[in-house]
Amino acid sequence: MDILEFSATELAEKIRKREIGAVEAAKASLDQMEKEEKRIHAYLYWDRKAVLEQAENEDRDIRKGKIKSLLAGVPVAIKDNICTKEIPTTCASKILENFVPFYDAAAVRKLKEAGMVLLGKTNMDEFAMGSTTETSAFAVTRNPWNLSHVPGGSSGGSCAAVAAGEGFLALGSDTGGSIRQPASYCGVTGIKPTYGTVSRYGLVAYASSLDQIGPIGRTAADCALLLSILSGKDRRDATSLERKDLDFSGTVDAGVRGLKIGIPEEYLNGADEDVKEAVHQAAVWLERQGAAVETFHLKLTEYTIPAYYIIASAEASSNLERFDGVKYGYRAREYEGLHDMYKKSRSEGFGPEVRRRILLGSFVLSSGYYDAYYLKAMKARALIRQEFSRAFGRYDVLLGPASPTAAPKTGTSLTDPLNMYLSDIDTVAVNLAGLPGMTVPCTVGRNGLPIGVQLIGDCFCEGKLFAAAAAMERERGEWKLPFLAGSRKKEKEAAE
Repeated sequence: MDILEFSATELAEKIRKREIGAVEAAKASLDQMEKEEKRIHAYLYWDRKAVLEQAENEDRDIRKGKIKSLLAGVPVAIKDNICTKEIPTTCASKILENFVPFYDAAAVRKLKEAGMVLLGKTNMDEFAMGSTTETSAFAVTRNPWNLSHVPGGSSGGSCAAVAAGEGFLALGSDTGGSIRQPASYCGVTGIKPTYGTVSRYGLVAYASSLDQIGPIGRTAADCALLLSILSGKDRRDATSLERKDLDFSGTVDAGVRGLKIGIPEEYLNGADEDVKEAVHQAAVWLERQGAAVETFHLKLTEYTIPAYYIIASAEASSNLERFDGVKYGYRAREYEGLHDMYKKSRSEGFGPEVRRRILLGSFVLSSGYYDAYYLKAMKARALIRQEFSRAFGRYDVLLGPASPTAAPKTGTSLTDPLNMYLSDIDTVAVNLAGLPGMTVPCTVGRNGLPIGVQLIGDCFCEGKLFAAAAAMERERGEWKLPFLAGSRKKEKEAAE
């Protein structure tokens, strides 16, 4: 069996038993990257020599009996808005093109302490602003299932890397669905945990009250193991939470018998038929595993998109103020005076989508418009939280689409930004309410592209999501990622 066919959980077990070395696993990932990157463009940076040195160190420790975690030796990719010491962190933006941090993000530090091997930095929408990974200043990432389609965004590079076999696990960040939507488009599993579960220290901020780092993998078990490593209180992040229930891997096999699952009817309105069928199929699987499933009305869903984009853009206009060409990052070559330098550096350094959101954020925070827009959006956010609280008074888990459609074709979304914003209708409410949400691959649509479904839980209820996701996996059976088709075809031909 080829190394790339193993899930991260299976690979980690073989590394612990010394049946496979960390170097072998790293080489397999690197070889796949070198083979596929000319087509996929999932990565912005990697260094083969440095990766192999990390892997050799982990193999040395494992031979000495020093196993740092249940994922020791497993290769992992990092989204390029998460700081990595002495490794470029550009946020896929020209304004940070040459930025090399002098410290690791808290999440990266935990990966290193766990003995995982960092493969490189993955492509993304510029400053995480976009839903297709097309707003990157450096490359357009392709969907491994069909190169003419987008992988989603903004964590499209991380999801594409896992889907293409260019990494067993990856870190993404989720501000309004940026893990869950591309996970659906790429046919992988991804979870946005409860706000505050993972430290945001070292995550370059887009919208501070919405951003959250989360894991991407092939299975629920993979994501549960990685989230167990990432989670915990961090004194450098005042919004991080002290939690005792951080062994998420122990919840994967809990089952769903007795759980009550609700499907918001509003989430199915406007969804493609393939997406509706996927949600109904997931409901059948959960019922077979012992859960009770029913539909219900979730109010205020029509306000989630306007509330989200007002709040996110307002926070972005504040967070991106620091990128002015003075201390670090891109600076215009020709300017007259300080203010002209600011203006030209930011105009040349930021892409059109980032500029659009900065302008929108500055507008809604300006005198005379603050009450009319930002304050109303914050009131809507509070009401949306209350509506979810009422829903979780009746249900353990909510089930719905991760996106109204499968992955669109490259080049079709950026021509209509408002339509692109509306594609986030199924995911943004989770961030507004600070809830955990998870995408699980469900089926392949009529156009040959994967479709995932979304599970939403109450705060601190990631365990129920992992249990539900694993129950669905048992019913669904083996999920075949596109990069494995060739190796399995060869095995079949050899057997014949």
